[in-house]
Amino acid sequence: MEILQKFFPSVIIVILLSSCEEKVDLKKRSMECFKHGLYYYQGTQESINAFAKAIELDPTHAESWRELSIPFLKRGMPHLWKKYIDKAVELDPIAWQGYRGYNYLWFYRDYKKAIADFDATDTLTPKFIDAPQGHSVNYWRGIAYLGLKDYKNCIAYFDLHIQIEIDELGEDWVELEAFLYRGIAHYEIEKDKEYLSKTNQSKYELALKDFNTILKYFPNFADAKYYKALILFDECESLQLRINFEQQTRSSNHLAKILIAQRQKKQQKALKIIEDAIDNFKNGYSNQRPYVETMRQLYLEDYVGLKAMLEAMK
Repeated sequence: MEILQKFFPSVIIVILLSSCEEKVDLKKRSMECFKHGLYYYQGTQESINAFAKAIELDPTHAESWRELSIPFLKRGMPHLWKKYIDKAVELDPIAWQGYRGYNYLWFYRDYKKAIADFDATDTLTPKFIDAPQGHSVNYWRGIAYLGLKDYKNCIAYFDLHIQIEIDELGEDWVELEAFLYRGIAHYEIEKDKEYLSKTNQSKYELALKDFNTILKYFPNFADAKYYKALILFDECESLQLRINFEQQTRSSNHLAKILIAQRQKKQQKALKIIEDAIDNFKNGYSNQRPYVETMRQLYLEDYVGLKAMLEAMK
């Protein structure tokens, strides 16, 4: 009996050690499969099989779940993408919740779910600003709110993102797209008297400031020039309304002639800008993304159409 009492604890220890060694071995083999999957082009059958085997060996490895989700994301198979990316987020939310928000933002244009993931990521990392896919959550939230046409929140998050970048690194380090999207939001925002009274500027002045900042660092950016020409077009239309009013209601055409000269000057300036923008666009200097259409993406037809509207002004 005494021999048995000494023997059984020894057996238990051996079993536990064997179990631990087996788990370590499974994790090691899983990592080998994971690394093997990275050698192949993303989405190939060899790559998918390797990540699936890695998960089979170690279901707790979040990055394997994430890698397995990508081919289905890019092939438009949301039922499989969501199954795998949700598991990655469950296992490691700090690493992958913001990334899932990025997927919602660009691939599915589900702006509300994207914002929910960015907000959650921000909560998970209270001591620093998380940067999924290389940009801060404030930057991504700004784009998502632009997609929702919630211009106030869009501007607020880009204000926050841009100021932090300027304070830490300098204005020349800020993404040009941050100025572009904030400028678009300033352009598109309704003429909210309360909002404009706080800025003491018109929406055109605020938008132009951002577009000019872009052109200061990258003079060939077609999108910034398009919006500058569009603002001038709007101003020409406003001047034309005043011209029509003066011509119909006043006996003297002196003021009308002054306004016509102002409109023609803006019109010629806008035409020069849009012609430059078209050349820049044709040379590839425009805002675009791989795989998906970018936010407020412009096409050659947009540039040519604006030029035609400017030329049609009499």
